[in-house]
Amino acid sequence: MYTPDLFNQIDINRLPEHIAIIMDGNGRWAKKRHLPRIAGHKAGVSAVDRIVTICRQIGIKALTLYSFSEENWNRPRNEINALIEILKYYLKKELGRMLKKNIKFNTIGNIDNLPVSAQKIIQDAIDKTKENDGMVLSLALSYSGRKEIVDAVTEVALKVKNNNISPEEITTKLFQSYLYTKNLPDPDLLIRTSGELRISNFLLWQIAYTELYFTDILWPDFREDDLLNAIIEFQKRERRFGMTDEQKIISPVMRTG
Repeated sequence: MYTPDLFNQIDINRLPEHIAIIMDGNGRWAKKRHLPRIAGHKAGVSAVDRIVTICRQIGIKALTLYSFSEENWNRPRNEINALIEILKYYLKKELGRMLKKNIKFNTIGNIDNLPVSAQKIIQDAIDKTKENDGMVLSLALSYSGRKEIVDAVTEVALKVKNNNISPEEITTKLFQSYLYTKNLPDPDLLIRTSGELRISNFLLWQIAYTELYFTDILWPDFREDDLLNAIIEFQKRERRFGMTDEQKIISPVMRTG
């Protein structure tokens, strides 16, 4: 639950449309408690539940969670297997809630790298929630920002090679239509937990004008009030998108995505 006084500090008319979160700190959370790393990942699922719930409650349109990076395949096999089992459990458990709360489930990344059993559960959740329009919940799975850009470049190059488009037709808008996030607006707010101050290959193209918010809180300890504090900080910032204050007053900002 969130603190009502804190919620009242938020301008509900200026919410970030799309929030992206790098959920970091599960391993350190477990280590501090002398627990195996997998205990931290399981505790992290509870944080996911809390943040998905409050984002849906307050009217966030899109929430993207960095769940498993392409680099995470280098972790010990037992940890990878446990993470995949947690993913499968979460999707089975939460499908009913996503349907009830009008949440559309989505993934970005190289899903083909996942075991077939996980792919089937993912596809089932995507298919059953595809008509929902209350909030888009995206999990970045086997995701790499650099790989996403390379994949988009490859697709555009093939279009040019096959004379489907000319080089002169290539624009940022066209390029974005080949990204994994082509159906999502760019994130307004990116949150990273655990005190690390880096992007870690996440949404490299999309965060060109995203507001960044870093917190020392480990992901399993991240609660509703912590999200509200991030939104309050976001609303204190002035987003110029490369323009001067005077230009902003005269002309509305055109968002990409």
